[in-house]
Amino acid sequence: MPSFDIVSKVSLHEITNAVDQANREVTTRFDFKDSGAKFEYADDKITLIAPSKFQIEQMLTVLHPKLSKRGIDNKSLENGEIQETLKEARQIITIKQGLEQDVSKKINKMIKDEKMKVQAAIMGDHIRVTGKKRDDLQEVIAMLKKADLEIPVQFENFRD
Repeated sequence: MPSFDIVSKVSLHEITNAVDQANREVTTRFDFKDSGAKFEYADDKITLIAPSKFQIEQMLTVLHPKLSKRGIDNKSLENGEIQETLKEARQIITIKQGLEQDVSKKINKMIKDEKMKVQAAIMGDHIRVTGKKRDDLQEVIAMLKKADLEIPVQFENFRD
């Protein structure tokens, strides 16, 4: 029976590359010279460190295009609050991996509301969709690509 999985994954290697490129650009830009502004990446979190809130906002305009060029959707990033002290400002950007339970239920409900001849089962952080015909599964993929979901989804493990 044909099946595929609906997942939400981000390439951590591409994020590392984008953060490295952004760090390189920040160190060479004139407005950031000798300011100590930098990006740090660890444990699915990107930390922006700069002397002021204004510079953090400028660093975001450097980081987001670098991530977009590497195929990382901005929907998979969750910007935290900018925390400012006398010495420095920090912002933590969290990278969302996997489908959360409420998003999984929403996708499952969308598939059932379309009354397609497929079955969708939530399996932890992904959804397995099975059906009798390959065309039915391709209709589900097309419908989900058109839908405006709050996170990016990918379709993998397509089997006949």
